Amino acid sequence: MIKIILLLLFTCTMVFSHVYYSKVEPYEIRTIASNVSGKVLFTDDDMIGKKLSSEVFITIDSQLDEKELQAVDKKLLYQKNILLLNEKVLKNLALMLEKKRKNYKKIENLTTKSRVEKDREFYDLLSSENSYLATQKEINSLKSTIADLELRKQQLIKTIEDKNISAKNFVLYEIFVKAGQTVGLSTPLAKVADTSKALLTIYLDADDLEALDEKVIYIDDKKTPYSISRLSYIADEKNISKYRAQIIIDRKKIFSKLVKIELRDNVGEE
Repeated sequence: MIKIILLLLFTCTMVFSHVYYSKVEPYEIRTIASNVSGKVLFTDDDMIGKKLSSEVFITIDSQLDEKELQAVDKKLLYQKNILLLNEKVLKNLALMLEKKRKNYKKIENLTTKSRVEKDREFYDLLSSENSYLATQKEINSLKSTIADLELRKQQLIKTIEDKNISAKNFVLYEIFVKAGQTVGLSTPLAKVADTSKALLTIYLDADDLEALDEKVIYIDDKKTPYSISRLSYIADEKNISKYRAQIIIDRKKIFSKLVKIELRDNVGEE
């Protein structure tokens, strides 16, 4: 009797060797982790299960960042104004230096000018050159400071953005934090899903990989235009000797429903 049952089970397995079952999953499920540290001020729990817009659904305290950003903007304004003034001074020094060089060249070889007069003109020329170089040095220093401030500004803008969590066009699946909780870098905040398409995952035997492109996919006994979208030729770690295949299908109103998938030979079925 046991042998008969085992034979029947083996026969059924052979008959349905190309039949699989899979849950209809969202195209992508993504965990949003925090890029910053801070205290959670707000979570919009009413949006769980709904499609998100560009509105923020988690807010992390960014008050100090916003104040620093304002201070950086003021510093940038001051530094840029000083830079403009120094650049004007440098132009004036350049004109003055040019004239002094010409004047010194005129008297350098004159026998009518004493050594003292020539030295005076020479030292005056050197003084102007030093003033020019000092101003140029200050300008370079200001440019470096401005570049540092610009970088800090972008960092603060990014930090503030990272403290206001949104995920447009995703469905909010779960929120892991609550208002009043302090989070750190990489703390999971929420899970969201891309439901614009759906994904079916099945695990194939090595024999099933042959002529896979020629197979017709039936879902719940209905012929579909779908094909295998993703296929791993490396055996799965959990399903030993099986190869993971995924089928991307149109979005569904209800996910996580179990469906039957058949890979049939293309013999002109309706």
